[in-house]
Amino acid sequence: MHSVAIIDYGMGNLRSVAKAVEYIAPNTKVWITNQPEYILAANRVIFPGVGAIRDCVNALTNQGLISVIRTCTQDRPFLGICLGMQALLDFSEENSGITGLGILPGRVLRFHRETPRLKIPHMGWNQVQPIGIHPLWHGIDKTSRFYFVHSYYVIPDDPKIIQATTNYGVNFACALGKKNIFAVQFHPEKSQRLGLTLLANFMNWDGSL
Repeated sequence: MHSVAIIDYGMGNLRSVAKAVEYIAPNTKVWITNQPEYILAANRVIFPGVGAIRDCVNALTNQGLISVIRTCTQDRPFLGICLGMQALLDFSEENSGITGLGILPGRVLRFHRETPRLKIPHMGWNQVQPIGIHPLWHGIDKTSRFYFVHSYYVIPDDPKIIQATTNYGVNFACALGKKNIFAVQFHPEKSQRLGLTLLANFMNWDGSL
């Protein structure tokens, strides 16, 4: 039986993500877990998150999960969601500046730097513009809208890994993809039909491009 581990480090919409996965892949074993042995045994891994990145990195460190995540981002389909996307980068401005996991080179910046009049956080539905033909965009067109809740956005060092953009006063990368890693700033578990489509694509993805 196929399996997916949803990393439980104390921050994230874990039940919402799990229910969405169970709905689109009913024959898949879904583990919500912080146990390394379960995460490492899963065919696929989802790294969700909400809240502050300092708390995220501290929780991952205290639970011994950073090396586990590094391993999983190398050898199986891996999906980061919201804070789980931002934490993959090198550095975030949040909490006066904090070092991320450095798996995807780049920075995380707060919106007000270039958009001082925008309401922060960026919350609600917004259009996502897929770039290229990544397998996770199957059945999702360039007018699709997904649900966002965030105050920071990512700037990868390599623009070639940007898989989609969104505009909120500034065009920003809302999806990154590199090899077997895919990460999104929006919440597919809150994005109704199209969110379920993306999650189904992930569950059918073998990690290749």
